Amino acid sequence: MNSRIDVCLICNAKYHDSDFVRLELLKLLHDVSDIRVRVFEDYSCIDAIKNCDALLTYTCDILPDAKGVDVLSEHLASGKRWFALHATNSIIEFLEDGRVDSPKDQSGFMALMGSQFIAHPPIQTFKVEPTDQAHPLTEGIDAFSVSDELYLSEVLGNIQPLLVTHYSGKAQEGFVQEDWPSTEPRSVMYLYRPDKQSSADKSKQGEVLYLTLGHARSTYDMQPLMDEYPEIERCAWETPQYYELLKRGISWLIKVI
Repeated sequence: MNSRIDVCLICNAKYHDSDFVRLELLKLLHDVSDIRVRVFEDYSCIDAIKNCDALLTYTCDILPDAKGVDVLSEHLASGKRWFALHATNSIIEFLEDGRVDSPKDQSGFMALMGSQFIAHPPIQTFKVEPTDQAHPLTEGIDAFSVSDELYLSEVLGNIQPLLVTHYSGKAQEGFVQEDWPSTEPRSVMYLYRPDKQSSADKSKQGEVLYLTLGHARSTYDMQPLMDEYPEIERCAWETPQYYELLKRGISWLIKVI
């Protein structure tokens, strides 16, 4: 690489330790000498998204307005890439009865990512398996175990799974959609090209890489729901495989792989 690459990082996840995540991602991005980063908390940074070469997001319950959705769509339609992490595809609504819903009223935003988070079981250890070890994003990565939030999502497009896990049973108590009986593979990392893109040449189409791992939470991240959270949760951030996936994801983001 011999030219500057402008990356827009949007990192602000409700109920997560965004400070920890932001620092870790910035360290990884800084390891690539040609990358320059601008950091934002939400999708109102319209000009930054328009002008960046690549987009990296770690959010939860942070949504763009209609103009923001259009700019994200234009980003992909112009052949650029978007690396979305963990809860970017999450909408959280606390109902009067205390349950947690994932309302489907942001279909345009979710359609760009190819999935929407619905629920997860309690944090637990589960096995993650590659589906294609010839792909540069997963080449040489064997099946591994990780303790994290296992995302139960609705698939909204023709995704290309790269890492999967298996789960059937109950979501964590409190989620509206509690029962998950299916034993079908659940994507942990996938590639996705939104259906509506102007270029017929796939090499010029934009693409999304989604990686659901990466939960993190610290003392004050559940305010105002509780004053102090009793644990420090780092989950996949404590595994070498996750950092390897992040490094490869950043290389993919800037079209090195």
